[in-house]
Amino acid sequence: MHKPRMHLLASFDIAHLQYLDEQGRATQALPDFATPDTLQALYRQMALARLVDDRAVKLQRTGQLGTYPSSLGQEAIGVGVGGALAKDDVYCPYYRETGALLERGVEIEEILAIWGGDERGQDYKHAREDLPLCIPIATQLLHAAGVAFALKYKHEQLDEPPRAAVTCAGDGATSRGDFYEALNIAGVWRLPVVFVVNNNRWAISVPLAAQTASRTIAQKAIAAGIPGLQVDGNDVIAVRAAVADAVGRARAGQGPTLIEATSYRLCDHTTADDAGRYQPKEEVREAWHSEPLVRLGLYLRGRDLWSDEQEDELQRELAEILERALRAYTERPRDRATAMFDHLYAELPEAYLEQYEQLAQAGEGED
Repeated sequence: MHKPRMHLLASFDIAHLQYLDEQGRATQALPDFATPDTLQALYRQMALARLVDDRAVKLQRTGQLGTYPSSLGQEAIGVGVGGALAKDDVYCPYYRETGALLERGVEIEEILAIWGGDERGQDYKHAREDLPLCIPIATQLLHAAGVAFALKYKHEQLDEPPRAAVTCAGDGATSRGDFYEALNIAGVWRLPVVFVVNNNRWAISVPLAAQTASRTIAQKAIAAGIPGLQVDGNDVIAVRAAVADAVGRARAGQGPTLIEATSYRLCDHTTADDAGRYQPKEEVREAWHSEPLVRLGLYLRGRDLWSDEQEDELQRELAEILERALRAYTERPRDRATAMFDHLYAELPEAYLEQYEQLAQAGEGED
């Protein structure tokens, strides 16, 4: 049978970025920002994120917090992303964001309040223009594209300084239409937005192999006509470097970027899940060998930049910070019972008026 002659129209490569291997050894020269002080600060923030997560899970187990999504084993992604942003950039988060929120200046008390059902927790004292946590899967990617369009318009038409939008999602979000729509419109309009995918290999109980036949998630950028890069998501230096570079290009008018950060979820999907039912035990044990805190700690100790005494002092400091935040959280005045409506509707639909009044009356009775 005759085979028609065809010509190659396009080809692509996907690069992988890593600075520290699993043993904490440098695989190449570190970027300029990776000074001893900065690396110690990154280590501290990852340790704080892990401590907050651990306490939040305990609070949920004792009925003091609602369902909570831990980022155990993925701290380098949140801290790396948050640390790469400028103060005036806009962050459009999803729900597994403890490290990034801490880097953006969100207070621990505010994080706990969010998961305690108090919407006032998302009225951030410092990250005033960042969006609230997004619970629906992948919708925040479209929000980020919209924010980026506004930022581009303000820069080009109103002569405001260039700014970028950054958003994160889990690997499961890449199976949603929102993901492809956001990448597509961002590529067509060359929007100043960076999409970061936390590929922790599990979308609740669904493994990555059941999500996509692509060898990488980063290559999904090719169809949108934008750059795609895979980074070692357990290497906080690589994450921060990649995001900082992408944000810089976005501000410079060079359009969007998709970054896939590879990691592993060393915890349940949320406190409503039991990952022991589906995650292979050997796979989990192996993943502990490459987790980000130990990796950066090994690098710092190998260069005499960290010691047992410094570790003990850090843990004491973070424990004190956490205890103060817990007191602030538990002593917060309760919000009105009607807040669930107040934060959802500008004008309450008539169908909900009776429920609203009942809640208002119940709230008065409690006072």
